Amino acid sequence: MRDDATGAWLVSRYRDVCAALARPRLVVPPPGRTLAHMEGATHLAHRALVSPALRGRALAALAAGTSRSAYVLARRIAARREADLVAEFCRWLPTAAAVAALGLPREDAARVQELCRDGLTHLGGGRQRDLDACLRPQLARRRAHPGDDLLSVLCTAEIDGRPLSDETVTGVAGTLLGGGGEATALGLASLLANLLDHPGQLALLRERPELIPGAWAESLRRDPAAHVVLRRAARPVTVAGVPLPAGAVVACLVGSAGRDPARFAEPDRYDIFRADPGRHAFGAGRHSCPGAELAGLTAEYGLRALLDALPGLRWAPGFRPAPQGLLTRGPRTLLVRPG
Repeated sequence: MRDDATGAWLVSRYRDVCAALARPRLVVPPPGRTLAHMEGATHLAHRALVSPALRGRALAALAAGTSRSAYVLARRIAARREADLVAEFCRWLPTAAAVAALGLPREDAARVQELCRDGLTHLGGGRQRDLDACLRPQLARRRAHPGDDLLSVLCTAEIDGRPLSDETVTGVAGTLLGGGGEATALGLASLLANLLDHPGQLALLRERPELIPGAWAESLRRDPAAHVVLRRAARPVTVAGVPLPAGAVVACLVGSAGRDPARFAEPDRYDIFRADPGRHAFGAGRHSCPGAELAGLTAEYGLRALLDALPGLRWAPGFRPAPQGLLTRGPRTLLVRPG
C-alpha cells in the first residue's frame, strides 16, 4: 500500500517485511558510510572483517568493558531509594559497550555518546566530521601499535592486499557506534519494562540467566526500538506482489510485523519461552549489521549486572511506563525501587 502523505510504500505483514529486508535490491537510503550502506562485494568483504572480530579477542574486551560499566551504573542505582533506569542506565551502557569493543579511551565515552545519540545512520555532515576527528588520532595509534581491540583489527586488515582507508575504518566503526545510539538504549528500556511488568519471568531470569538472549529477542519482537525501517529500491523490484520502480521508498513496519496474528499466537503477550522460530527474522536480512550483535550482548551483560546488584528491583509505586515515538519507540522514563 502506498502512503500518499509520504510517498512511501508500506509493508506490514510479517512475511512481507522479512522478504523486503532480505531483498538485495532494497538498500539503506543515503546518506551514510556505515556497513549497512555498503553494497555487493564491498559489503560482504567488510562484514567478513567485522563479524569474526566480535567473536574473537575483541569479544573478551567487550564483555569485560560492558560488565564493568554495567556494575558501576547498577551499584550507583542500588544506593538510591528511587531511580530512573533510562536516564541512569539505558542511555549510558550502550556507549560504554561500543567504546569497549573498539578499544577507545574511556574519557571519549561522553563525546561518543553525544555523537551517537540519534544513531550514526542519521548523522549530518557536521556531526560525521566530528566523529572522524574523534577517531582519526586513535586510527593512527592503532596502525603504529595495534592491540587486541576491534579498531586494531580494522586498522591492520587488508582487502585485495591493500589496507582499509581511514574513511572506510571510521565508516565501519560507525556501524558499531550506531549500536550505542538511541535504538539500543530504547531496546534495553523496553526489555526492562517488559520484565518489570512480568515479575515472574524476571525472577526466572535471576535463576537462569542463560534465558536472557531469548528474553531480549522476545522484547524486540513485541516492542522493537525501530518500528519503521526504511529501504530504497536500487533497481526495479517487486515487493509484496507489487512492482516498484527504481528509487521507490519502502517503509517496513517492523512493529506491526512483530505482532502479526497470522504469524504469532497471542502476539501482544510477552513470553520469554515463545517458541516461534521466526522471531529473529527481522535481524537476519541482507543489511543486518554487527551493531545488532553488539546490542544483544550489551543487553545481556547489562541485565546480568542489574539482576545481581538490584535483588529487589521493581516499579516505583504508581509508575507505569509510557512508550513514545514513531520511527523509534520506547519508554523514556523507567522509575523503579532498586531494593
